[in-house]
Order: sequence, then structure tokens, then C-alpha cells
Amino acid sequence: MYNNQKIIVVLPAYNAVGTLERTVRDLPALVDEIILVDDKSQDETAALARRLGLFVFEHEKNQGYGGNQKTCYRLALDHGADIVVMIHPDYQYDPKLVKYFAEFIGDDYFDVMLGTRIRSRREALAGGMPFYKYLFNRLLTILENLVSGYNLSEWHTGMRGYKKEVLEKINWAVNSDDFVFDSQVLFQIVARAYRIGEIPAPVRYFKEASSINFLRSLKYGLGTVATAGRYLFNRRSFLK
Repeated sequence: MYNNQKIIVVLPAYNAVGTLERTVRDLPALVDEIILVDDKSQDETAALARRLGLFVFEHEKNQGYGGNQKTCYRLALDHGADIVVMIHPDYQYDPKLVKYFAEFIGDDYFDVMLGTRIRSRREALAGGMPFYKYLFNRLLTILENLVSGYNLSEWHTGMRGYKKEVLEKINWAVNSDDFVFDSQVLFQIVARAYRIGEIPAPVRYFKEASSINFLRSLKYGLGTVATAGRYLFNRRSFLK
């Protein structure tokens, strides 16, 4: 709880048994509830989550990264969240940062918070980010900033925080079930002129951390370009 606001962390999970406990252990005390949505994992992610005391929802079949987030946000709102923070349970992002996400939103500085992995090329690559991911990230972020009029350091982070109102007002349910969901949500947020804040989230790539391959990254990049083009020529569609 922060400023009498309920803080719920949502974990979109797939085969996260090796990193889940570390993620949960490092979450700050102000978190009121943790919801894990298991996207038909092939390991014991759901069973471990229950042993850790999390609220667990299991998809009967794999829904995709975007589809997983949709379930996460629906459940968080159903459980009475005032602030929702999404973090991957693969320990790539530092769970301790949730505290600052909640405080910036809870103190009404921002409606949305992003954890940016890109402070410098040296830090990103030293943290294990593959060069092609860094390059795609930079090029796509430049394009999205030009199209949107914003100046975000990164549009593609997997650690995000939302005020309840944002998740109630934007129509994220119509978005893709794939990875491009993240880009679509941010353009919906931009279309409604919500306040977006950023804080550094140091890169941590390692064997157990999830990461999409080159072909999936290429598909995501093309989908993001298409989303940016749609926003540029039909901003009204992102308000619906």
C-alpha cells in the first residue's frame, strides 16, 4: 500500500521456474498482491508460484505475450488495484525498482512509468543485450519518438507501471496477442496524452532470462513500424 493506494504486481510468466523465486523475493514490502499468469508453461512455474503464496491464473493454452498481459491487467483491475506494475519474472529487470514506480505514480507525478534499459550503448551491451537488439531498439525508438512527438529513451521495456485510470480508459483488449502489444499500448497512452515517466532499469541478460530470437525480433520490429504508421495517419483509431 502507498498513499492508501493498492499496489498489485503482475507477472506474465512462461517457463520461469528458475528465476521466479528471486523475482518475488526482491519485490518491495509496499506491494499488496502479486498476480502470476502462467501461459501454459512446460515447467513447474505455476506450482512454484502457489508455494510462494501468489495468486495464480493458468491459461489452458498459450495465449502469447500480449494475451498474457491482457489477463494480467484484467485480473489486477478485478482485484481492486490502484497501481499496477508489470515485470517479467525472469529477473532481467530489478524487482526492487517497483517501489519507485509506485511512488512516482502514487504521488501523481506520472500516470505511466517505464523502466529504461538504455542509458548508454556501453552499459546496455555490457549487461548482455545482443547488439542487434540494441540496434533495433534504438532505431525503433527514434521512429516512435518522431511519430509521437515524445522523447522517450526506450519504447520497448518489459517493466511498466500504470495508474488504474490508464488501464480502465485505453482499450488494450483489442491489441495483438503477440509482442507488438507493448508498442500498441504505448501509442494508445500517447493518444490520450497521459504523463509518462522513466527511470533507469539496468540490463541483466543471462542464460535463464527470456529473450526472443532474431526472427521474432524482426517480426516485432515490423509490427511496431506498422503501428507507428497507423498512429501517424489515423490517431483517432488509438482513442477508440
